[in-house]
Amino acid sequence: MAATAHDAHSSSHQPPPGSRWVDLDGPVHYVDYGGPEDGPLLLLVHGLGGSVLNWAATAPALAETCRVLAIDLVGFGRTQTLGRSPRIADNLALLARFIDEAIGHPVIVVGNSMGGLLALLLADLRPDLVSGLVLVDPAVPVGPMARPDPLVTLMFGAYAVPAVARVFMSRRRSLVSAEAQAMAVLRLCCVDTRRVPEDVVQQHLLLARERQDLPDVDAELVVAGRSLVLVLARRRWLYALMGRISAPVLLLHGSRDRLVPIAAARTVARRNPTWRFEVAKDVGHVPQLEVPRWTRDRISEWLRSEGAIAVLGARPERTP
Repeated sequence: MAATAHDAHSSSHQPPPGSRWVDLDGPVHYVDYGGPEDGPLLLLVHGLGGSVLNWAATAPALAETCRVLAIDLVGFGRTQTLGRSPRIADNLALLARFIDEAIGHPVIVVGNSMGGLLALLLADLRPDLVSGLVLVDPAVPVGPMARPDPLVTLMFGAYAVPAVARVFMSRRRSLVSAEAQAMAVLRLCCVDTRRVPEDVVQQHLLLARERQDLPDVDAELVVAGRSLVLVLARRRWLYALMGRISAPVLLLHGSRDRLVPIAAARTVARRNPTWRFEVAKDVGHVPQLEVPRWTRDRISEWLRSEGAIAVLGARPERTP
């Protein structure tokens, strides 16, 4: 699966089809996957360390019936910080501005991992922007019944001590190629990386090569990771926030997610019985990459049923 050095250098700066930019106190990259003009608008939001490419296996199929956009948050993908912060609070503000000023609202926000947490926070902070939520293995509090993966516990524990995390990442970067690091992330997030479409894997490897020479990449990831840990530590506050959300919600989760244990998702589902909850068996943290057809089918079915009211609202007056 590894890209050759020639491939990486010759293609690494080619943006994906539909690549767009908007100025929100600096350039913000997003991808417009198109879709019917009268279809509901879906905004896809990636997780920690991710990018618009995390949706590359699922977004084109969703665009058959919906208007679909995917955004690179500040500090991730092709959206560099350039003086901005990659913290949760700042990327939450960015999402609100992007919807409010660039694409129109309300929209259905589809968020994976950290992107799912941001979707929840946005629906509570600015319910006028959000007509519905699709949470794909969202970052939620890990309660006492959940058993986090030891490697993941160590990784997120390092974010609590930024100096240690930065040293570890710097050493890893000097010893391991960008492509190998990208594959390691995919292996952590998937039960079987062979399920991810080959062309999508190659896009991830090329982007990793492109980002390798960006300044302060490690420090930015640590800042974002630490802010994520601090928000998730507010368990009671987050549970109460979820209970306040009035928009329809679809919760999808992989049964073998190593980053957010399925037990954490089950707790959230029990606390919010009006949400639709679907489990992808033998799947990890990124169902939209590992089982894209399953993910697309669940979202499409929800849009025709419980999410139908969200569809009615998610037709902004202005589109990109």
